[in-house]
Amino acid sequence: MSAKARRLLGLYEDDARIRYETKTGHEYLREVAGFLAWLAGRGVALASVRTEDVLAYQSHLYAQRKRNGKPYSSGNLKNRVKALKGFFRFLYRRGYVLFDPAAAVEYPRSERRLPRVILTKDEARKILEAPATQTATGLRDRAILETFYATGIRCAELANLTPDDVDTEERVLRVVRGKGRRDRNVPLTRAAAQAIDAYLTQARAQLVRREKRCLFLQNRGGRMDSGTLNRLVRQWARAAGVKKHVTCHTFRHSVATHLLKGRADIRHIQALLGHASLATTQRYTHVEIQDLQEVVRRAHPRGR
Repeated sequence: MSAKARRLLGLYEDDARIRYETKTGHEYLREVAGFLAWLAGRGVALASVRTEDVLAYQSHLYAQRKRNGKPYSSGNLKNRVKALKGFFRFLYRRGYVLFDPAAAVEYPRSERRLPRVILTKDEARKILEAPATQTATGLRDRAILETFYATGIRCAELANLTPDDVDTEERVLRVVRGKGRRDRNVPLTRAAAQAIDAYLTQARAQLVRREKRCLFLQNRGGRMDSGTLNRLVRQWARAAGVKKHVTCHTFRHSVATHLLKGRADIRHIQALLGHASLATTQRYTHVEIQDLQEVVRRAHPRGR
């Protein structure tokens, strides 16, 4: 990578800190650095990059495989192309290149996959009730699980919550700078508000160490992260006897599905989940296989 390319990457890094979430910014910077190294290997200067070069790199990405030999998902490839398009938009906007060679590059077609794991209402209840609430960590875990199921909040959004983001009396939770740096207010169920209130009044002070800003704290007082939260969810799913592969995101899929089955308006679910596009929410409108099996059992001549 040339000295000029490194300098422009540094400038883009400063811009990414402002424009993107921390995790997204790091991923984009890593992808752009990989692209610049690829250009250097081909002897192509950044200032002379053409659309054909970006398309060639896109083909290079499509040919890559994971360690298990499987191709990367269309979502992964879309994000990597998105990183390049953002980088060249930045260069063009600042006048570092005369035209944007990535502007005409199209995203790969996204796969519309249905959520693989959906909890039943009974399974969700068993997991929520699994933590013993006689300990500080039990009260915390119950509050975390209730919050996931009440709001469908993303893992990173929950980790970033502060005590000031929760109003248990009004039963409202404020997500500050969620995905896409958008804020939103979401309602809490009575059970979630009560669980959070119990955690705040009876347990959180016992966990506070060096980290005091975040709402939910680890056993030693540190900030929760995605890995810790997913391990916590898996732990209580096993304790509840639920055999499915349960993650934090499973609660997000499940609450959306349960609300739809309860005849909630899809636009209300979109607002709850913080989806920028209604199309993202609409994937939950699939007919549940359990419902279809019941219809066949009841209505098919040989269904009984």
